[in-house]
Amino acid sequence: MYSPAVRAGNTVYISGQVSFDKEDRVVGKGDIEAQTRQIFENMKAVLEAAGGGLDDVVRINVYLTDVSNRPGFHRVRERYFRADRLPASTLVIVKGLIHPDLLAEVEAVAVI
Repeated sequence: MYSPAVRAGNTVYISGQVSFDKEDRVVGKGDIEAQTRQIFENMKAVLEAAGGGLDDVVRINVYLTDVSNRPGFHRVRERYFRADRLPASTLVIVKGLIHPDLLAEVEAVAVI
């Protein structure tokens, strides 16, 4: 068990989001763009439950299992964040994630 997010005052700390659907199945096996869409849809749902939205995100930490997935990740990220309001970002390449079919994980901080 884990908390998908913790709110402290008007700051929301969002746990790492991956491309699991509601039944904990991987969405988009082998497809970084499909996985990234699911990640941001999951994050959007967590933020909405906390009373906010993606425009409230001020920072993201991105974990990719392969640097060659960076362009696909960024193409999708651009659809979820306004160009004039991109969050601060860190990108880390990792050996693996919690499930072998996962290509990315994103954690975030939002101020609502």
